[in-house]
Amino acid sequence: MKPDRATLEAATSHVNAAPRDGATIEMLCNRPDFGKRNFTDRLTVTRSGGVENCRWTKHPWMRMEDGSPDPRIQVCVLQRRVLDLVWKEGEDTVHPGDTFIADMTMSEENLPAGTLLRAGSAMLRVSDVWNNACTKWKARYGADALDWVRASPELRLRGILCEIVEDGVLENGARVEKV
Repeated sequence: MKPDRATLEAATSHVNAAPRDGATIEMLCNRPDFGKRNFTDRLTVTRSGGVENCRWTKHPWMRMEDGSPDPRIQVCVLQRRVLDLVWKEGEDTVHPGDTFIADMTMSEENLPAGTLLRAGSAMLRVSDVWNNACTKWKARYGADALDWVRASPELRLRGILCEIVEDGVLENGARVEKV
């Protein structure tokens, strides 16, 4: 069942009360192709290749002038409390496909563009690209959910995008901490 706007608005303070640092990586996911999701306990991430077995190298939604994939969108992180509002495991709705889930405040104030995050053994840099959700978010979770995540860009309710600045391994249960 898709959440209505009143439910989402009522939950905003709970979402914003998430820890500001020291989250745990949950639900690691790679997307080998459109609409495909592979959940795993461990993912290798590299500056040159992005998330292992992810379609970013072949089909990124943003490219550089030379046609190569934009590194600022290599890793997607969604806040756990937002996921819990829009997606329920076991339902027919497709998981958003973010690289990992973390119960951490994703706001611009807490994680301004350029912030470095140690995630497992990898180092990520918070991107200046705003994850404003796409039409698939609307189709999967409803117009109210799309409007809600877009209403306050500074809260980054749809999550953050990151560039890999140091190769490493992401593992379920590993820490995500500001550097």
